Amino acid sequence: MERFWAQQHPVLEVLLDRGNRGDRADGHRVGLAIQGGGMRGVISGAMLTALEDLGLATSFDAIYGTSSGAMNGAYLYQGGVSRGLSVYWDHLHSRDFIDLRRLLTGGSVLDMASVFDVVMRDLVPFHPETVLRADVPLHVVITLVDELRSAAFSDFESAADLLAALRASSWLPVAVRGTALFRGQRALDGFVLTVHPFHFALADGCTHVLSLSTRPVGPRGDPSNSIGARLLDWRLDQIRAGLGAGRAKAATQYRKDRLTLLRSSIAPSRTPYLLDLAPPPWMPRIGSLELDPGKLMLAARYAYELVVHLVEDESLDGLRNRRFRSVPRFFLTRGSPTA
Repeated sequence: MERFWAQQHPVLEVLLDRGNRGDRADGHRVGLAIQGGGMRGVISGAMLTALEDLGLATSFDAIYGTSSGAMNGAYLYQGGVSRGLSVYWDHLHSRDFIDLRRLLTGGSVLDMASVFDVVMRDLVPFHPETVLRADVPLHVVITLVDELRSAAFSDFESAADLLAALRASSWLPVAVRGTALFRGQRALDGFVLTVHPFHFALADGCTHVLSLSTRPVGPRGDPSNSIGARLLDWRLDQIRAGLGAGRAKAATQYRKDRLTLLRSSIAPSRTPYLLDLAPPPWMPRIGSLELDPGKLMLAARYAYELVVHLVEDESLDGLRNRRFRSVPRFFLTRGSPTA
């Protein structure tokens, strides 16, 4: 039986116990770390939908997110996270949001205004007050350009402050021109210097961390010396000298992190405990700028089922052969899968 996690993993045991009891009073500090990745955020969003459907979404003491992972985490606070998930295939797959042709005219590939000023305000409303008044903090990871470091912010002063943090954390270099501005500082997508936010959960004292990864399981990473990586580093160094080297260092660290996450998931030995949910190697892959709504929904379907299999301690053999058992709520939205 193919497994990417241990039976009776301590993280899952604590989550299930909390879900059954309906409280978090057990002396543990349980964190939820949500990786970003542009349109790959549909994967972590589907995982969150499954956690919500299984009654586990309120079992965390703190949430940590980067980029689209932070956006998904923010929608989780108002319940019905599947509505936020549907944004990926109902709205973001259009050229209103992603259009490579804008590079030819000096524009941005991603139109951030269409997300924050149209989708989140009018089409699928996001209510910042649900985050601001919650007793579970949302930590949004942001790259602070001029300080050459990443930081997680949770002490939001207002709705505008929270939205500015989410915008900054999603400001993907190259795809969006220039930098965002957060509290008077130039800022970029949190992934630039910290690829996965689980580091912040550990630094914050979490004893148990559930990691939701949008990149496939295992040690392999994106080649740091590829043409695309060199182009990205060159562009980052134009924004701030040393930022490209910082990104390359973070990418190297992430390749090590993937092994750490896999080993901690398969053979947990001591606190802090880490359980990582990531797409299996055979799961259909999507890119950070994916435009096909059918592929987005199929990836979401796999990711949702992955969580169900974890909780029910099922083999992944059936899922590998596309035998889906559950009918998640997002499957009933106006988007239509092609597979």
